[in-house]
Amino acid sequence: MLLYKTRTGWQLETDGVRKQLPAGGIPLHEDLHAYLQQTAADAPVAAADGELLPPIDLQEVWAAGVTYFRSRTARMAESETAGGGSFYDRVYNAERPELFFKAPPYRVVGPGAAVRIRRDSKWNVPEPELALWVSPEGKIAGYSIGNDMSSRDIEGENPLYLPQAKSYDGSCALGPAILVTPEPLPASTEIRMSIRRAGASVFSDTTTLAAMKRRPTELVEYLFRETSFPNGCFLLTGTGIIPPDTFTLHAGDVIEIAIDGIGVLLNTVASE
Repeated sequence: MLLYKTRTGWQLETDGVRKQLPAGGIPLHEDLHAYLQQTAADAPVAAADGELLPPIDLQEVWAAGVTYFRSRTARMAESETAGGGSFYDRVYNAERPELFFKAPPYRVVGPGAAVRIRRDSKWNVPEPELALWVSPEGKIAGYSIGNDMSSRDIEGENPLYLPQAKSYDGSCALGPAILVTPEPLPASTEIRMSIRRAGASVFSDTTTLAAMKRRPTELVEYLFRETSFPNGCFLLTGTGIIPPDTFTLHAGDVIEIAIDGIGVLLNTVASE
């Protein structure tokens, strides 16, 4: 089942039929799947609503880094001039994962909205990622698509600049929906990204969850060790798709990220 957030509230889609859920947020119950099924049974069919909002209420968005070998290689390369190349190799091979705060809900944009690149950065890329929807108890309740916009030149200059490279207005997109399922996604699940500029494709690539070094449950366990989330949270799980070093986003570029079973997250890079 898929959860969508619209101007009229939350909607649940099952078997191709979308129902309008009661007003208010989505309570992350112990058995959310069963709760939503029961709630939707008596809910009215949702009216047509063309605008989708980011599927988030009060949750913080966190992110994990260097969880794919491709990400390790790219971040080592971008940090060579600062002498920090081996830094990311150690992160990739360490027992403890890299985890960082990405965005509060008011900085998150939804499908069809504009993501941003920093005005003080010259090398910017999108990072397509599987997003975990996690309950206050640290249980994975569902999955969405995330875009972790990143300023590679700022991060490469000094690893301590990571918050500036990763967390700013319009740097995070979520959507188009949350796939609510009690089952983990199969390792064969594909993540696909394409970027178009003036109607022409300038980059596309595909990876699978099998390329991840760390399990989603492992990332959640580390995040919840000493940090509480009374409203639950989203956790981006890292990227295995990175454009070449010669590529940077331009205003007007269209970024399309797809994960089977969840849908397509499409965003345009804002024009300043």
